[in-house]
Amino acid sequence: MNEIFGGYLPMILKGMMVTIEVALLSLLLSLFLGIVTASARLYGGTFARTLAATYTTIIRGVPDLVLMTLIFFGGQILVNHLGDKFGWGYIDVDPMIAGIITIGFIFGAYMGETFRGAIMAVNKGQIEAGHAYGMTPLQVFIHITFPAMIRHAIPGFFNNWLVLVKTTALVSVIGLQDMVFNAKVAGDTLRQPFTFYVLVGFLFLLITAVSDLAMRWLERKYNVGR
Repeated sequence: MNEIFGGYLPMILKGMMVTIEVALLSLLLSLFLGIVTASARLYGGTFARTLAATYTTIIRGVPDLVLMTLIFFGGQILVNHLGDKFGWGYIDVDPMIAGIITIGFIFGAYMGETFRGAIMAVNKGQIEAGHAYGMTPLQVFIHITFPAMIRHAIPGFFNNWLVLVKTTALVSVIGLQDMVFNAKVAGDTLRQPFTFYVLVGFLFLLITAVSDLAMRWLERKYNVGR
């Protein structure tokens, strides 16, 4: 098998591991930002609601590639400008960190809308019952709202995850050696770009297939007894 790809298969598979790592870490960041954004829009004051709405509006309006380059190159310029001012010297921003922050920041907005819709779908009687039993708003959210809204959030969450995985391909433009970057290197070296991009497409489909199995398991788990 390795001979078919001119000895570059291990490099592509190594890049696949980088892609999965970026996707998972970005997912964790997006989940945190999504919960914060949804909570701000539903329960926050005027400032919090306005800030959350502005955040989601900007993310929806600016292309992902533009955000990626802005955060990576702009962030590097800002960090080194502060370094000149405070004397900590030149810092080379890690493409991995920049990619994770950018993708997590982008999908935090989408997850926020998913979670907001899921929270609004929770039976209001359950929430009122929690308050009637003397639970604090935080306790109601942790023990009633959050578990109940997961079932409603699974379809939107899964769709966001699939788009997030595909969006990781953008990290190749900032120099991170994911499988798209490595496929370009191998394809240019052997002058067989089609072969390696077909391989990358298959590997993305493989990740999607495994994700689909995980989603089906989650749906069964959270729909027991319904």
